[in-house]
Amino acid sequence: MKKDIKFHPATGVKMAIAKEEVNGQAEWSVYIINLNMIELKNILITSKGYGAVNGEQKKTSILRHMIEELGPQSIAKIEPIDPKLFKLNNEFWVSYYILDQIFDKKFVFVEGSIDQEHMQHIPELGLEGVLHS
Repeated sequence: MKKDIKFHPATGVKMAIAKEEVNGQAEWSVYIINLNMIELKNILITSKGYGAVNGEQKKTSILRHMIEELGPQSIAKIEPIDPKLFKLNNEFWVSYYILDQIFDKKFVFVEGSIDQEHMQHIPELGLEGVLHS
């Protein structure tokens, strides 16, 4: 049972939502960044959006992604994201193993946090975006 599993705090892992220009169009994507000096294994990421738009509650489908291995100090593109979803809270729950230890962390990009005011250069990606650690 989940209550019997000892989860350790996740460190050295960040999430980013970043924009790149492709054929003159802005394309937004979600990335996981491993800053650790050791690989992550069996990474499970669930993503969902939720919140109110014009007073009406909205929620997206829950998406699940599995990455078998993410090397030390490397990145992986998780999924594209539609800018219309920036009006919602966008939650990414990440679980992974380092050696035989399981780690778990929830990243929430709150509504309105993906805007020009919060954009920064993300060196690991070489792109502009919003970083969450």
